[in-house]
Amino acid sequence: MNERINRLRTRSIEARPSLSAERARLLTRFYKSGVARTAPVAVQRAMAFAAIMDSKRIYIGPDELIVGERGPVPKATPTYPEVCIHSQQDLDIIDGRRKVAFAVDDSVRQSYREEIIPFWKGHSIRETLFTHLPEDWQSAYAAGIFTEFQEQRSPGHTACGNKIYHKGMLDLKAEIRESLGRLDFFNDPDAMDRKNQLTAMAMAADGLIGFARRHAETLDQMADSEPDPARKTELMQMAAICRRVPAHAPQTFWEALQAYWFVHVGVITELNPWDAFNPGRLDQHLFPFYEKDLAEGRLTREQAKELLCAFWIKFNNHPAPPKTGVTAKESNTYVDFALINIGGVTAGGRDAVNELSYLILDVIEEMRLLQPSSMVQLSKKNPDRFIKRALRIVRTGFGQPSIFNTDAIVQELVRQGKTVEDAREGGASGCVEAGAFGREAYFLTGYFNLPKVLEITLNNGTDPRTGNRIGPLTGDPREFETFEALFDAWTRQLRYFIDIKIRGNNIIEQINARQMPVPFLSLAIDDCIATGRDYNAGGARYNTSYIQGVGLGSVTDALTALKVHVFDRQTIGMGEFLKILDENFDGHDDFRRRLLDETPRYGNDDDRADGIMQMVFEAYYTAVNGRPNTRGGVHRVNLLPTTCHVYFGSVIGALPDGRKAGAALSEGISPVQGADRNGPTAVTRSAAKIDHIRTGGTLLNQKFLPQVLAGDTGITKLAHLVRTYFRMDGHHIQFNVVDGETLNQAKLHPDDYRDLIVRVAGYSDYFVDLTEDLQDEIIRRTGHEVF
Repeated sequence: MNERINRLRTRSIEARPSLSAERARLLTRFYKSGVARTAPVAVQRAMAFAAIMDSKRIYIGPDELIVGERGPVPKATPTYPEVCIHSQQDLDIIDGRRKVAFAVDDSVRQSYREEIIPFWKGHSIRETLFTHLPEDWQSAYAAGIFTEFQEQRSPGHTACGNKIYHKGMLDLKAEIRESLGRLDFFNDPDAMDRKNQLTAMAMAADGLIGFARRHAETLDQMADSEPDPARKTELMQMAAICRRVPAHAPQTFWEALQAYWFVHVGVITELNPWDAFNPGRLDQHLFPFYEKDLAEGRLTREQAKELLCAFWIKFNNHPAPPKTGVTAKESNTYVDFALINIGGVTAGGRDAVNELSYLILDVIEEMRLLQPSSMVQLSKKNPDRFIKRALRIVRTGFGQPSIFNTDAIVQELVRQGKTVEDAREGGASGCVEAGAFGREAYFLTGYFNLPKVLEITLNNGTDPRTGNRIGPLTGDPREFETFEALFDAWTRQLRYFIDIKIRGNNIIEQINARQMPVPFLSLAIDDCIATGRDYNAGGARYNTSYIQGVGLGSVTDALTALKVHVFDRQTIGMGEFLKILDENFDGHDDFRRRLLDETPRYGNDDDRADGIMQMVFEAYYTAVNGRPNTRGGVHRVNLLPTTCHVYFGSVIGALPDGRKAGAALSEGISPVQGADRNGPTAVTRSAAKIDHIRTGGTLLNQKFLPQVLAGDTGITKLAHLVRTYFRMDGHHIQFNVVDGETLNQAKLHPDDYRDLIVRVAGYSDYFVDLTEDLQDEIIRRTGHEVF
């Protein structure tokens, strides 16, 4: 990287995350003013957005080439009191915790105490949800059966399509006028609602245009006083860019990056979507600009690289808004899950890898930043050179990029009802979740604790942690005569809790649709303008609700142990087994060793265990898939944990696979930590027995010792492993390349390993920023020494 980028990168890394009350103050003062009291909710939200964009501080730092910040300075993270109002105690926790802390100064505390809390108390979405959600939902949530993504965040799990690279905000306003002209007030009972929504979208577009104009004015002022001629020229050029985009469609590579970034800041200022908005197929969207600028002499490869590096730093300047309580436990990280896709195929089905794909890989390797997250889409049509280049970055131990199977993603999306063209232009966002970019609202609704359901089953509907009966009576397991009877009881408990979860999801979706529309985000997603409907209310072309299953390996191994030892070999009775679990294996070391070492385990290409994994998957899929949501779409499954496998493990006692009470569960579709003993190819063969095509994403993590990947031979072998797994329709795979001793030393001496980055689940993070439980879980993962 050049000197400018090195300075920008250093400032970004060294900036301490802080909490900013600026957005919360501006929002509160807008609503307190009463100027929008009689306006429809969507128009109120648009007016509030415009007011924030018109008043928030403009920050343009030294050396910057891409401008626009979410907060008043880099890493000053805003809050969203209309979604979740933090208490004074929350502020103390956020400021004082050892990991993922945000500095909270006295002015923020004062604003919260005197202005923000008094106004929003009792009116946030979080409080509304817990007022309306039924008792059985709240009991299951408290027990750790599932989590709720919208508890402290808003919907918005989506990625940008190519619209904003071809149309400016003024073009979108012209589309809005056309849509308004088509409203049918004779026959459409929703015509007035559509009119209000379209009006709000137009106001939101004006809000972003004004935000860009304010940057142009600031850049003009900076240029007037800039003594360095080169920087003066640069500032003047940046001012011209901000006057052009996002009001108009970008015409150059630099304009395209700046146009996207203004839209990104708009989305994450309007609300705090989970996960963050992202540019999706970045190499595909930018390549026409890159190619044209090179041909016309406006840009060199090194200049394009510098702009991309500056773009990367903007993402790193934006930590995810702080979380507390259960939400922090399921995903406590600074990472905001903006996942950039490169590679894959074109809408016409051709190899999409281009020169810019390789340039972006160079940027990923050199920048070595947590954000944005990066991935490569790998199709059978992509050259081996592409995957090997990506794996050389993986070999450095960075944990990025992760690798996705384009051909599987296309099949997944087509099976869900997308056109093949929309599927090919889609990919994955967040951790591993597949969607049609720019055309789909795919809400993540929360994680689901599959092993906890087994614990409830083994206690006939009662949660042994609290003694409360929260599930149906499915029978005393001591009386089950066959494994099939046990599995049937687990399936009935599973369906009962899935019903509760989906009923809650539908309540929450309706609350967000009615009380928290997002007119700005709706601008960027097809077909919200055409239908006159909000993104949160089914305006997108496709509308999916995902429930993320957690602990597949753990519940598989637990059920396998019961089948083998209680029903097949009959070496122990169910009653005695349950007593040993109640005692957390204390005094039963020999029996626990047999469970760990002499029982079939998922991840070893052993059908005795893998067959039960398939039964678990089918039961979960059947309970969820196709169930209607409130936005005209349906519920679907995916299998990923973020950090929730640690939280879910903390609410479960000992499990029949030998796991002790409180220990982390398996993550994603990976085997239980240390249970995979037959090498990485056996893991992929086991994992491929899931029907990935019927999911919306699965996460497979593997760890290799660094020496295994040394040299070209190691890279070639790893490329063959990935290609083979993808031929079996695997969805995703990612790698940690690090040895256990390094991780142990980093845990003991964190100050010496501040820059050690590891792959956690669907994201990378600094190892020293992880909780101790999560550090231990990563250390326990099998480090493969051979292929």
